[in-house]
Amino acid sequence: MHATVRQDSRGPLPEGLGQAIRGTAEDIAALLRGVPDTAVPVPGSEWTVGEAAAHLALANELMADLAAGRERPYGDGTPQSLAAANAQSLTEFGERRADPLATMITEQAEVFLDAMGATTAEGATGAVDGPAPTTPLGPLDRPVLASYLLTHMLGHGYDLALALGRPHMVDRARVGLCMPFMLSVMPRVADTAATAGLTARYTIRLRGGEAFGVSLTDGAVQVTPGTPVGRSDCTILLDPVAFLLIALGRLNPWRAIARGQVIAWGARPWLAPRFPTLFTAP
Repeated sequence: MHATVRQDSRGPLPEGLGQAIRGTAEDIAALLRGVPDTAVPVPGSEWTVGEAAAHLALANELMADLAAGRERPYGDGTPQSLAAANAQSLTEFGERRADPLATMITEQAEVFLDAMGATTAEGATGAVDGPAPTTPLGPLDRPVLASYLLTHMLGHGYDLALALGRPHMVDRARVGLCMPFMLSVMPRVADTAATAGLTARYTIRLRGGEAFGVSLTDGAVQVTPGTPVGRSDCTILLDPVAFLLIALGRLNPWRAIARGQVIAWGARPWLAPRFPTLFTAP
């Protein structure tokens, strides 16, 4: 499958991204601290709270190493290889206590930001020179890598909040900072079986936020930031939080539609329910 994304992913970190990474790590740590039993299952997952937290701690360490320019092979980008790499890392890393994992999650987020050259000032940006790190999902320039880290923490942070019966930390502002990664990765996680033979033009609009286009031509996927030029077959308007949770496989699209979080129109509005099935959650 040929897949492209048009995006300028070089340059400094978007304003607020460093603070969002730090804040999300601290929010996750606050969920975990003092939890006496991390054997609680995570809904919709095979993992317990302790395993999900351990995975987050290890992933933050992995991202920090990548930001520092250290090579860390971790699967080949396919869901099967990533699942196998996750399972192996959890087998080799035995910590499941809440407080040590909370500390590791926040410490490795700080190590990542230090490696990115970010300062501690609110909204500050740092240097992002150097070759694009090779991540589990392929090479990503550093601003996109930082967006990837935030997205990953938000997905698993949502899981932990759900498991522990606490409010989650996914909000409109943080979703906006996830978009550089989401737009970069969508063509790479397209399901070739689902996109085969499909020709369609989508416009995706996040309520109160940005828009982007997704064009499919017999399996070829192209993602274009901004409102696409020309007429789309289907325009989908989504609540930003619902968009991210659907994209990460945390929210059933039909449930979001029932809640009024998704509205579609255009010449072929029936394409809307098909859109989430075209991609595998990163």
